[in-house]
Amino acid sequence: MPDAPSTRLLYPPVRRSDHTDEYFGETVADPYRWLEDQGSPETRAFVEAQNTLTRSVLDALPLRAELLSSLTGLWDYARRGVPWEQGGRYFQFRNSGLQNQQVLYVMDTPTEEGRVLLNPNTLSDDGTVALNNLSVSRGGTKLAYAVSVGGSDWQEWRVRDVQTGSDMAERLPFSKFSGAAWLPDESGFFYNRYDEPAGGLSGTTATFSPRIWLHTLGTDMAQDELVLERPDQPEWGFHSQLTQDGAYLIVGVTHGTARENLLWVRPVSGGVFTELVSDFRASFWVAGNDGPVLYVYTDEDAPLGCLLAWNVETGERRELLPEGTARLEYALPVPGGFVLQTLQDASSRLTLVDREGKGARPVALPGLGTALELNGHQDSREVFVGFTSYLTPTASYRLNLETASLEALWTPDLGLDLSGYEVRQEFAASEDGTRVPLFIVGQKAVLGGPAAPTLLYGYGGFDISLTPSFEVSRLAWLERGGLLAVANLRGGGEYGKTWHEAGMLGHKQNVFDDFAACARHLTARGYTTPAQLGIEGRSNGGLLVGATLIQHPELIGAAVAHVGVMDMLRFQHFTIGWAWVSDYGSSETPEGYAALKKYSPLHTMKPAAYPATLVTTGDHDDRVVPAHSYKFAAQLQQDQSGSAPVLLRVQTRAGHGAGKPARLVIEEKADVYAFLFSELRG
Repeated sequence: MPDAPSTRLLYPPVRRSDHTDEYFGETVADPYRWLEDQGSPETRAFVEAQNTLTRSVLDALPLRAELLSSLTGLWDYARRGVPWEQGGRYFQFRNSGLQNQQVLYVMDTPTEEGRVLLNPNTLSDDGTVALNNLSVSRGGTKLAYAVSVGGSDWQEWRVRDVQTGSDMAERLPFSKFSGAAWLPDESGFFYNRYDEPAGGLSGTTATFSPRIWLHTLGTDMAQDELVLERPDQPEWGFHSQLTQDGAYLIVGVTHGTARENLLWVRPVSGGVFTELVSDFRASFWVAGNDGPVLYVYTDEDAPLGCLLAWNVETGERRELLPEGTARLEYALPVPGGFVLQTLQDASSRLTLVDREGKGARPVALPGLGTALELNGHQDSREVFVGFTSYLTPTASYRLNLETASLEALWTPDLGLDLSGYEVRQEFAASEDGTRVPLFIVGQKAVLGGPAAPTLLYGYGGFDISLTPSFEVSRLAWLERGGLLAVANLRGGGEYGKTWHEAGMLGHKQNVFDDFAACARHLTARGYTTPAQLGIEGRSNGGLLVGATLIQHPELIGAAVAHVGVMDMLRFQHFTIGWAWVSDYGSSETPEGYAALKKYSPLHTMKPAAYPATLVTTGDHDDRVVPAHSYKFAAQLQQDQSGSAPVLLRVQTRAGHGAGKPARLVIEEKADVYAFLFSELRG
């Protein structure tokens, strides 16, 4: 990492205020508090000045134009999602190559060309209006779909007639984190809605108290029937589903992002909810039912998950499928049994069992990868599944329940020969001896050669597993001699509840230790050197990058932090940030403050020679508000004593990442890889 102050970038001047906060007798400075007002003229001027500097650096990089052209070419291949059936019709997402948003098709058979049902690319000129969620009615005649603008979490529900392709009059705004659960007769659906936010949809005010409503087609939103609210519990969230037979409305009640939930059920026709689970002791989710018997997944007394048979009428429950040696990810009821998806060392396994959980028959997958979207119904023998890996774009298969085998329906054609590439899985030893999985991807010649530029990616939080998946943009990195490493850190879900809990709250430092161990492993095995190692993460992974950058600058040559949570003392005050307290804790309690101040990237930073850093965010991000990135970048520029650049890249009319148009993704990837190659080639 170069350290020549004379070549240091001239950063835009940023005002430092004398603002401080008191936390349990300690005074904490927050000189960039004013950047939390994202609509103020001063903040807008800050963003403009930072973007001007960043563009002057990135646009001058020799590889950027080449990468932009290469990425555009790589992106231009046809893609199809996993089909699903509803009411005798089949539905599938497709992209012809460079379309900004995926297009929804409807077909009479799962393999025919079909016709366009919904093309989100026609909803705006610049591709920033995206399809956020959807639900097809049980008879396949109606489509409820939710759109969002500029990457926002806020969504508006609309309804389209599947036969005619025309929209009905429905416009249901102020929804967020909600699906649509259709009534069996297709006359309406259940959905979540918040009160209209006082600060408008672009504000940063925290959002609380969702309600479940029943909307009847053809009526005004003001006539929706209130189904469930708990104003005494404003932090509770509701997740609605109907059983396949249409008999029961199931509501999972969550508190923030914690996996533990309540489970309530009532007849779809109405009545009082029966509280099957009335305390937040474990995770409980309904996979299907046979009459009054619900099939319920839980991790209660089973950290890797098990399946229960639970009679709604009698209250009787029994263990149907005991905990195994791998994490149970999903159980799909099918005629005579279940399709089980499990996770073994961060890659998927599929198994067929009977309705008593016995007679296990493994399904051979195409390789070390991830099974996606098990789509089927408990009364149909037609099951569709997707498969992807680091070197395999998502392909669609039909699962034959008789032979426990996969029949290929559609395989994408990249027009490239990837036989010269290889995926390895190794295990790093963390500081406390924990075995941490690590996937390493690259050209065979590079994997067996001298140290190479390497990009280490991680997340480590919220019970989310990083399983093998294909991202075509990574080929632009790999084909130029770079290596990709993906770490499966504690805090994720790769090994179930115990693995998650080992990386949350007061144990969060384990996540950073695991990531540092992976960095050391890559260097010790000769794959790379500290000067050639870059790290990257998004959201909670951005926090990971920020913490690693501050704690271990000696291990890396460059860092890229996307939409990161950087101010761990104030995250809970904005939009949905309060929901992360279950994983992080809160500075509003003595124990939470004590834990968070030890690793909060914004508050543990001190003057030093830091590696080259690129911080990215979107000015419309209403999940991790951009102030996190603004304040972190400003402080890092202030504290950088070396010559390595610290750049802030702010994408306008973009949010946390979901729904971002392809053209903007391509431009961002070109910037990121050009930046990394320029810093890591030594």
